[in-house]
Amino acid sequence: MFGITDLGTYIIGTTLIVLLPGPNSLYVMSIASRFGIKAGYKGALGVYTGDMILIILTALGAASLLHAFPWLFILLKVVGALYLSYLGIKLLIAAWHTWTIAHPDTGNAAVEQTIEQLHPFKTALTISILNPKAILFYLSFFVQFVDPVYPYPALTFAALAVVLQIISMSYLTILIFSGVKLARYFSQHYKVTALCVLAVGLLFCGFGLKLATSTL
Repeated sequence: MFGITDLGTYIIGTTLIVLLPGPNSLYVMSIASRFGIKAGYKGALGVYTGDMILIILTALGAASLLHAFPWLFILLKVVGALYLSYLGIKLLIAAWHTWTIAHPDTGNAAVEQTIEQLHPFKTALTISILNPKAILFYLSFFVQFVDPVYPYPALTFAALAVVLQIISMSYLTILIFSGVKLARYFSQHYKVTALCVLAVGLLFCGFGLKLATSTL
């Protein structure tokens, strides 16, 4: 169907890959747990958009370009690693502030101002597209399920992308509502909130280090 050689295996493989913890899903859940459903979906929309951009770039041959010009891969890798580390450091600072100066009487206006400063959509989009390894992954994974004799490969890529986005959307929705439930607990336990934000910040720094040390 649509040039997909084994749809069942693709769905299973994609589901398992989506379930692996990464900066995208972690960011969406952390935003939802701190600022609610609306902010969570803004972040999720950034992830969807970033994934679609990477899939389109993959279909257009961006992976071959990265192989042909290793310096371009290195440049994207360094920028992506620095950005993830930057987000991690910001979360560490936020954890410190929560631990030392957060109070239960913080108003909604202050929360809304913080959301505007964070720009969940732009941040999630940037996290997604500043990962050259993702382009290489899409090519190496998608190509296994593309029928080489199918006359419309672009349609096959589109169908694979739709399946991926449906699975990703379902998973991020679960994370968003899970994060909102956690927020009810966090709102009464500021020390726990600070520790969780600290853990997320350290993970983002770890993601940055991992990307910086990755290779083609």
